[in-house]
Amino acid sequence: MDTDKMFEFADRLRALRDEKAEAELRLKEIKAEMDEVDYRLSELMAEGEMQNFTRSGMMFCLTTKTHASAASGRKEELFTALRGEGFGDLVYETVNANSLSAFVKEQISENGDMLPDWLNGLVNVFEKTTVGVRKAAK
Repeated sequence: MDTDKMFEFADRLRALRDEKAEAELRLKEIKAEMDEVDYRLSELMAEGEMQNFTRSGMMFCLTTKTHASAASGRKEELFTALRGEGFGDLVYETVNANSLSAFVKEQISENGDMLPDWLNGLVNVFEKTTVGVRKAAK
């Protein structure tokens, strides 16, 4: 076994994980700053009654978007109301991918390491081997 190569990959994997974490943090900071700058710019444009302007070859224009979500704890009630009013096509069920993976793993384990027949063809199952990284105990 080439331990030098193994340690080289281990060091590189750790460095990449650290770099990814730093990039994710930086991205979060950039998004927060973008939100703040967007808000301030939109306020200035609204105060100046300016719908749009061009700067450095880019057009900046005020837009208004409506965002809606179910009231806290009333999602099922909303779904029932939408269906009742003929808007059931807006409602769809989803299954969380991580929950489905855990469930399928459990079903395989309880079925002699085989996918139960009733799930066969309904789910795609594959395994991916990765290297976990955590701080070593002292």
